Amino acid sequence: MTRLAAVALLSFAAGASFAQTGPEQAIRKAIEPRLGDGVKVDSVTKTPYGGLYELRIGSDIFYTDAKGDYLFIGRVVDTKTMQDYTKARVDEISKIKFSDLPLDSAMKMVKGNGKRVIAVFEDPNCGYCKRFRQTLNEMDNVTVYTFMYNILSEDSVTKSRNIWCSSDRVKAWDDWMLNGKNAPAAPANCTAPHEKIFALGQKLRITGTPTVFFSDGTRIPGAVDAKALESKLASIK
Repeated sequence: MTRLAAVALLSFAAGASFAQTGPEQAIRKAIEPRLGDGVKVDSVTKTPYGGLYELRIGSDIFYTDAKGDYLFIGRVVDTKTMQDYTKARVDEISKIKFSDLPLDSAMKMVKGNGKRVIAVFEDPNCGYCKRFRQTLNEMDNVTVYTFMYNILSEDSVTKSRNIWCSSDRVKAWDDWMLNGKNAPAAPANCTAPHEKIFALGQKLRITGTPTVFFSDGTRIPGAVDAKALESKLASIK
Protein backbone atom coordinates (compact mmCIF):
# COMPACT_ATOMS: atom_id res chain seq x y z
CA MET A 1 0.00 0.00 0.00
CA THR A 2 2.95 2.35 -0.40
CA ARG A 3 1.22 3.91 -3.40
CA LEU A 4 -1.73 4.77 -1.17
CA ALA A 5 0.55 6.54 1.26
CA ALA A 6 1.71 8.80 -1.55
CA VAL A 7 -1.81 9.35 -2.82
CA ALA A 8 -2.91 10.40 0.67
CA LEU A 9 -0.70 13.47 0.45
CA LEU A 10 -2.79 14.82 -2.42
CA SER A 11 -6.43 15.86 -2.53
CA PHE A 12 -8.62 14.15 -5.04
CA ALA A 13 -9.31 16.85 -7.59
CA ALA A 14 -12.64 15.70 -8.90
CA GLY A 15 -15.69 15.27 -6.65
CA ALA A 16 -18.09 12.37 -7.08
CA SER A 17 -21.51 12.70 -8.59
CA PHE A 18 -24.30 11.44 -6.38
CA ALA A 19 -27.11 11.57 -8.92
CA GLN A 20 -29.23 8.43 -8.89
CA THR A 21 -26.74 6.52 -6.74
CA GLY A 22 -25.97 6.06 -3.07
CA PRO A 23 -22.98 7.82 -1.52
CA GLU A 24 -21.13 4.56 -0.91
CA GLN A 25 -21.36 3.59 -4.58
CA ALA A 26 -20.33 7.05 -5.69
CA ILE A 27 -17.32 7.11 -3.36
CA ARG A 28 -16.17 3.73 -4.67
CA LYS A 29 -16.57 4.89 -8.26
CA ALA A 30 -14.61 8.08 -7.61
CA ILE A 31 -11.74 6.66 -5.57
CA GLU A 32 -11.04 3.20 -6.95
CA PRO A 33 -9.55 4.34 -10.30
CA ARG A 34 -7.17 6.67 -8.45
CA LEU A 35 -5.61 3.99 -6.25
CA GLY A 36 -3.66 2.33 -9.03
CA ASP A 37 -4.01 -0.73 -11.24
CA GLY A 38 -5.37 -3.79 -9.52
CA VAL A 39 -6.46 -2.04 -6.31
CA LYS A 40 -10.06 -2.89 -5.47
CA VAL A 41 -12.18 -1.35 -2.73
CA ASP A 42 -13.95 -4.23 -1.01
CA SER A 43 -16.46 -2.08 0.87
CA VAL A 44 -17.43 1.49 1.63
CA THR A 45 -19.27 2.07 4.91
CA LYS A 46 -20.45 5.24 6.62
CA THR A 47 -18.96 5.53 10.11
CA PRO A 48 -20.66 7.08 13.17
CA TYR A 49 -17.73 9.44 13.75
CA GLY A 50 -16.70 12.64 12.05
CA GLY A 51 -18.79 12.15 8.92
CA LEU A 52 -16.12 9.78 7.61
CA TYR A 53 -16.63 6.81 5.33
CA GLU A 54 -14.58 3.67 5.87
CA LEU A 55 -12.82 2.10 2.90
CA ARG A 56 -11.84 -1.56 3.30
CA ILE A 57 -9.15 -2.80 0.93
CA GLY A 58 -8.29 -6.37 1.84
CA SER A 59 -7.45 -6.27 5.53
CA ASP A 60 -6.52 -2.57 5.44
CA ILE A 61 -8.78 0.25 6.60
CA PHE A 62 -8.73 3.81 5.23
CA TYR A 63 -11.15 6.73 5.44
CA THR A 64 -12.56 9.34 3.11
CA ASP A 65 -14.96 12.27 3.24
CA ALA A 66 -18.56 12.23 2.02
CA LYS A 67 -17.57 13.40 -1.47
CA GLY A 68 -14.63 11.12 -1.91
CA ASP A 69 -12.24 14.05 -2.37
CA TYR A 70 -9.68 13.06 0.26
CA LEU A 71 -8.11 9.86 1.56
CA PHE A 72 -7.16 9.58 5.22
CA ILE A 73 -4.58 7.03 6.34
CA GLY A 74 -4.26 6.39 10.06
CA ARG A 75 -6.21 5.41 13.15
CA VAL A 76 -9.44 6.83 14.52
CA VAL A 77 -9.23 7.03 18.32
CA ASP A 78 -11.92 8.24 20.73
CA THR A 79 -10.21 10.95 22.80
CA LYS A 80 -12.57 10.39 25.74
CA THR A 81 -12.20 6.62 26.09
CA MET A 82 -8.99 6.17 24.01
CA GLN A 83 -10.75 3.34 22.17
CA ASP A 84 -9.02 2.61 18.88
CA TYR A 85 -11.87 2.15 16.41
CA THR A 86 -9.57 1.35 13.52
CA LYS A 87 -7.79 -1.45 15.37
CA ALA A 88 -11.16 -2.90 16.41
CA ARG A 89 -12.28 -3.00 12.78
CA VAL A 90 -9.02 -4.52 11.56
CA ASP A 91 -9.30 -7.19 14.25
CA GLU A 92 -12.87 -7.89 13.21
CA ILE A 93 -12.20 -8.30 9.49
CA SER A 94 -9.04 -10.35 10.17
CA LYS A 95 -10.91 -12.99 12.17
CA ILE A 96 -10.93 -16.57 10.99
CA LYS A 97 -12.89 -19.68 11.91
CA PHE A 98 -10.35 -21.56 14.00
CA SER A 99 -12.00 -24.92 13.37
CA ASP A 100 -11.36 -24.47 9.63
CA LEU A 101 -7.59 -24.61 10.09
CA PRO A 102 -6.12 -27.87 8.73
CA LEU A 103 -4.67 -28.91 12.09
CA ASP A 104 -3.53 -32.25 10.68
CA SER A 105 -0.92 -30.27 8.72
CA ALA A 106 0.45 -28.65 11.86
CA MET A 107 2.77 -29.87 14.60
CA LYS A 108 0.89 -30.29 17.88
CA MET A 109 2.51 -29.52 21.22
CA VAL A 110 0.56 -29.99 24.48
CA LYS A 111 1.78 -28.60 27.79
CA GLY A 112 -0.01 -29.24 31.08
CA ASN A 113 -3.77 -29.62 30.64
CA GLY A 114 -3.58 -28.07 27.15
CA LYS A 115 -6.90 -26.27 27.60
CA ARG A 116 -5.76 -23.00 26.08
CA VAL A 117 -5.33 -23.43 22.33
CA ILE A 118 -3.43 -21.36 19.78
CA ALA A 119 -2.11 -21.82 16.26
CA VAL A 120 1.06 -20.11 15.12
CA PHE A 121 2.55 -19.67 11.65
CA GLU A 122 6.35 -19.67 11.82
CA ASP A 123 9.35 -19.79 9.49
CA PRO A 124 12.40 -21.77 10.67
CA ASN A 125 14.68 -18.89 9.68
CA CYS A 126 12.64 -16.26 11.56
CA GLY A 127 14.46 -14.69 14.52
CA TYR A 128 11.23 -13.34 16.02
CA CYS A 129 9.74 -16.83 15.80
CA LYS A 130 12.65 -18.20 17.81
CA ARG A 131 12.05 -15.51 20.42
CA PHE A 132 8.37 -16.40 20.55
CA ARG A 133 9.25 -20.08 20.87
CA GLN A 134 11.22 -19.19 24.00
CA THR A 135 8.06 -17.56 25.37
CA LEU A 136 5.98 -20.65 24.62
CA ASN A 137 8.61 -22.84 26.22
CA GLU A 138 8.01 -21.07 29.53
CA MET A 139 4.20 -21.36 29.42
CA ASP A 140 1.96 -24.11 30.80
CA ASN A 141 -1.53 -25.47 30.15
CA VAL A 142 -1.50 -24.66 26.46
CA THR A 143 -1.87 -26.53 23.18
CA VAL A 144 0.13 -25.08 20.31
CA TYR A 145 -0.43 -25.99 16.66
CA THR A 146 2.58 -24.87 14.63
CA PHE A 147 2.26 -24.36 10.88
CA MET A 148 5.61 -24.12 9.13
CA TYR A 149 5.03 -21.15 6.84
CA ASN A 150 8.13 -20.91 4.66
CA ILE A 151 8.32 -17.38 3.31
CA LEU A 152 11.85 -16.20 4.08
CA SER A 153 14.06 -18.36 1.85
CA GLU A 154 14.33 -21.60 -0.11
CA ASP A 155 16.38 -22.94 2.79
CA SER A 156 13.26 -22.54 4.97
CA VAL A 157 11.50 -25.16 2.85
CA THR A 158 14.38 -27.61 3.28
CA LYS A 159 14.62 -27.10 7.03
CA SER A 160 10.85 -27.46 7.47
CA ARG A 161 10.75 -30.66 5.41
CA ASN A 162 13.55 -32.20 7.45
CA ILE A 163 11.72 -31.36 10.66
CA TRP A 164 8.35 -32.57 9.37
CA CYS A 165 9.87 -35.88 8.34
CA SER A 166 11.54 -36.44 11.71
CA SER A 167 10.30 -39.19 14.02
CA ASP A 168 9.42 -36.54 16.64
CA ARG A 169 8.46 -33.35 14.82
CA VAL A 170 7.83 -31.23 17.90
CA LYS A 171 11.19 -32.14 19.43
CA ALA A 172 12.97 -31.55 16.13
CA TRP A 173 11.31 -28.13 15.81
CA ASP A 174 12.27 -27.12 19.35
CA ASP A 175 15.79 -28.47 18.88
CA TRP A 176 16.21 -26.13 15.93
CA MET A 177 14.28 -23.09 17.16
CA LEU A 178 15.60 -23.15 20.73
CA ASN A 179 19.03 -24.74 20.37
CA GLY A 180 20.04 -24.38 16.72
CA LYS A 181 20.30 -28.13 16.23
CA ASN A 182 19.51 -29.21 12.67
CA ALA A 183 17.17 -32.11 11.99
CA PRO A 184 18.58 -34.98 9.93
CA ALA A 185 17.97 -34.91 6.18
CA ALA A 186 14.49 -36.12 5.24
CA PRO A 187 14.09 -39.40 3.36
CA ALA A 188 13.58 -38.95 -0.37
CA ASN A 189 10.07 -40.43 -0.19
CA CYS A 190 8.86 -38.11 2.60
CA THR A 191 6.69 -35.14 1.66
CA ALA A 192 5.80 -32.10 3.75
CA PRO A 193 2.71 -29.86 3.43
CA HIS A 194 4.69 -26.80 2.30
CA GLU A 195 2.50 -25.89 -0.70
CA LYS A 196 -0.71 -26.38 1.28
CA ILE A 197 0.43 -24.19 4.18
CA PHE A 198 1.87 -21.54 1.89
CA ALA A 199 -1.45 -21.29 0.03
CA LEU A 200 -3.32 -21.15 3.34
CA GLY A 201 -1.10 -18.36 4.62
CA GLN A 202 -1.66 -16.35 1.46
CA LYS A 203 -5.41 -16.86 1.75
CA LEU A 204 -5.36 -15.67 5.36
CA ARG A 205 -3.22 -12.66 4.35
CA ILE A 206 -0.35 -13.62 6.62
CA THR A 207 2.49 -11.32 5.63
CA GLY A 208 4.98 -12.02 8.41
CA THR A 209 6.02 -14.54 11.01
CA PRO A 210 5.20 -15.34 13.68
CA THR A 211 1.44 -14.82 13.36
CA VAL A 212 -0.63 -16.20 16.21
CA PHE A 213 -4.29 -17.24 15.94
CA PHE A 214 -6.50 -17.78 18.97
CA SER A 215 -9.52 -20.05 19.44
CA ASP A 216 -11.88 -17.08 19.07
CA GLY A 217 -10.54 -16.47 15.56
CA THR A 218 -8.54 -13.34 16.37
CA ARG A 219 -4.89 -12.95 15.51
CA ILE A 220 -1.79 -11.16 16.72
CA PRO A 221 1.10 -10.61 14.30
CA GLY A 222 4.59 -10.64 15.75
CA ALA A 223 6.43 -12.09 18.73
CA VAL A 224 4.02 -11.19 21.54
CA ASP A 225 5.59 -11.40 25.00
CA ALA A 226 4.42 -13.72 27.80
CA LYS A 227 2.46 -11.05 29.67
CA ALA A 228 0.50 -9.96 26.60
CA LEU A 229 -0.06 -13.57 25.55
CA GLU A 230 -1.39 -14.56 28.97
CA SER A 231 -3.66 -11.51 29.00
CA LYS A 232 -5.06 -12.36 25.57
CA LEU A 233 -5.67 -16.00 26.50
CA ALA A 234 -7.42 -14.93 29.72
CA SER A 235 -9.77 -12.67 27.73
CA ILE A 236 -11.07 -15.53 25.58
CA LYS A 237 -14.29 -16.98 26.91
